[in-house]
Amino acid sequence: MNLLFIADPLESFKPYKDSTYAIMVEAARRGHALSVMLAGDLVWKAEWVVGRTHPVRLTGLSGNGPWFERGAAEWHDLASFDAVAMRTDPPFDQAYLYATWLLEMAERQGARVFNRPRALRDFNEKLAIARYPQFIAPTLVTCHADLIREFLAEQGDIVVKPLNAMGGASVFRLRPDDANLGAILETITRYGRETVMAQRYLPEIKEGDKRILLIAGQPVPYCLARIPAEGETRGNLAAGGTGVARPLAARDWEIARALGPGLHDAGLLLVGLDVIGDCLTEVNVTSPTCFQEITQQTGFNVAGMFMDALEREVGGAA
Repeated sequence: MNLLFIADPLESFKPYKDSTYAIMVEAARRGHALSVMLAGDLVWKAEWVVGRTHPVRLTGLSGNGPWFERGAAEWHDLASFDAVAMRTDPPFDQAYLYATWLLEMAERQGARVFNRPRALRDFNEKLAIARYPQFIAPTLVTCHADLIREFLAEQGDIVVKPLNAMGGASVFRLRPDDANLGAILETITRYGRETVMAQRYLPEIKEGDKRILLIAGQPVPYCLARIPAEGETRGNLAAGGTGVARPLAARDWEIARALGPGLHDAGLLLVGLDVIGDCLTEVNVTSPTCFQEITQQTGFNVAGMFMDALEREVGGAA
């Protein structure tokens, strides 16, 4: 196959942990050709969507130079690739939104995009949990500080977070006696102009914020429990959490099996569910990660499972 990855600059990758890197390595091992581009290099011209792409060859990890060789830029119709993997990291901002519209136009011209652009828009990574109320903790979505204060009084201990960030950015734990409560609510809601999510604090976070990966609707049999650093309430690896791979628990299987088929039918080949204790907290669809940590600790080839699914999807459409 000829594969195109729409991703952040390769120079920004951390090869020891990056899931897109793991997918690229597995794809190259199978003999597939690789190209890369930035989302900002999508162009609609003369009623057609094209991309400024670069062929890339993986050179391996060493201390003597980069892990890739990037060829000269070329303009290509996205439908000329067998598959296009949209792997740009959040935030889901205006630029990301525009990219999904252009990619949807490319789909109508024959491009095969994973995850599908419409699904990326339809499944906000925080708000998507509202589709599955049987699995979530008490939750409030609002831009009104007074409603968050009421929710805090009811729950006694909550977490508030923006709807478009990643890696634990701007996540706050709040309690009624917090001296900075007013300032935090003003900041995170931008004085009532920004809608945020508030959830009851789940003390099980101390045992890890579990990332459960779904590939073509099927769960990877291991999750990565991201355990907060001392003095932290966030388990995100980007916030200093420690990742520990574990077999899925019974509740994890229940959630994964309930959500998997519908998410796949919606056009989501790869999804990362976040589960704390018994509660679903997020449905990550933009660029789910944790491939390498799970593989390194368990021996289960997550990238291999992903490439098996991608090859089936592309082969089935041929």
